[in-house]
Amino acid sequence: MKFIRKKITRRLVLFLLIITVGLGAGAYYYWDSEQAFPLSYSLIGLGAFFILISAVICGLVNRPLRKVTKQMKLILTGHSYKRISTKRIDEIGIIAQFFNEITENLEVISKKLKEGSRMSSELEVASEIQQKILPTENPKVPGLIVETKTRPAVEIGGDSFDYIHGKDATYFYIGDVTGHGAPAALVMMMVNTLLHSYTEMYSSPYDIIVNTNRQLKPRIKSSMFMTAVLLKWDHLKQIMTFVGAGHEHILVYRASSGLVEVKESGGIALGMTPDNSKIVKEYAVPLEEDDVIVLYTDGITEAENNKNEMFGLDRLVELIKKYAAEYGPEGINHHIALDFSQFVGETEQADDITLMVIKRSSAN
Repeated sequence: MKFIRKKITRRLVLFLLIITVGLGAGAYYYWDSEQAFPLSYSLIGLGAFFILISAVICGLVNRPLRKVTKQMKLILTGHSYKRISTKRIDEIGIIAQFFNEITENLEVISKKLKEGSRMSSELEVASEIQQKILPTENPKVPGLIVETKTRPAVEIGGDSFDYIHGKDATYFYIGDVTGHGAPAALVMMMVNTLLHSYTEMYSSPYDIIVNTNRQLKPRIKSSMFMTAVLLKWDHLKQIMTFVGAGHEHILVYRASSGLVEVKESGGIALGMTPDNSKIVKEYAVPLEEDDVIVLYTDGITEAENNKNEMFGLDRLVELIKKYAAEYGPEGINHHIALDFSQFVGETEQADDITLMVIKRSSAN
C-alpha cells in the first residue's frame, strides 16, 4: 500500500480501475442475463463514472491542495496561519511538510531577529554609556603631556583608561578586562567607578588598588578579572609612582640615552583574589625632561598579521625609540598606530587596543 500512497497518479489509477471494474461488472451482469440494456442506463452509468472520478480527484487533489494554498496565501499576506496536519506521503503530503518546515524555520528566524534587535539596542545603549565614561580629551597636567588612543574590537570593549584629577595630583590608569563585549564592558565600568570613588578617599595608588580589588572580587564571576596599572603624578613634588595589577610592562624612554626601560608592572589582576594587599606594591619612576612613559594593552603586542607573525613587545620598544626622540606624545601615538596598521594589514582585529603616551615636559 505504501507504494500506492507515495504517488497521486498511482492512487488515481487505482480508483479509476476500481470504478471501471465496478461499472464493467454491472454492465456484464445485464449483458449476461440477456436483459435489455436501455440507453438511459448507459448514460446514467457514464454519468456516475464521471461523478465518481470527480469526487476522487476532489478528495485526493483539489481539496487538500486548496487547504495548503490557503495557508500559503495567509503567510504571504502577513496574516496568522496554521500548521498543516497530514499523514499523507505523496506529493500533497510533501508540499504540506515543506510548508510546515519553512514556517517553523521562519518562526525561529523571526524570534532570533527580534532577540538580535533587542540585544543590538541594548549593546548600543551600553556602548554609549562606555563612550561617555572614557575621556574624550587629553588632560592638562602640570609638567606632563598626555595622549591616549583606543580602538575596541567590537561595539563594546574591555579596554579602559582614564585620567582622574585629585588634590595636587593626577592619576592615570589603563586596564584590560578578560574577553570583550558586554560582560567585559560591565567589569570595566565597575572598576572605573571604584577607582574614581577611591581617589577621593585615598591619595596612595596602593590603597586605591587594594580597595578597588576588595570591592570588585565578590561582585564578578570567578572567570572574570581585569589587569591594570595606576600611575600617580604629584603636581607639587613632580614625582611619578605606580601600582600594577598584573598588567603589561611599563615602557620608559630615557631621552638622555635614547634607550627604553622595560619595567614589570607587578601585582595580580583585579578580581583574581579577595585580598591583594600583600601582592601589590607601589614603585617610583624618576622622570627627567623629555622622558616618556608608554602604557599599552596586549591587543597591540599580541596582534598578528596574515603570516601569523606577532607584533610583539620588542617591535613596540623599537618604535618608541624611533619616534620618541623626534615627536611628542601625539606624534608618537600616531606613528606607532600607522606602523601597527601596516603590520596587521587586512587581518581582522581580534582584541581591543589602547596606547597611552605620557611625556615629561616643563613647557606646560
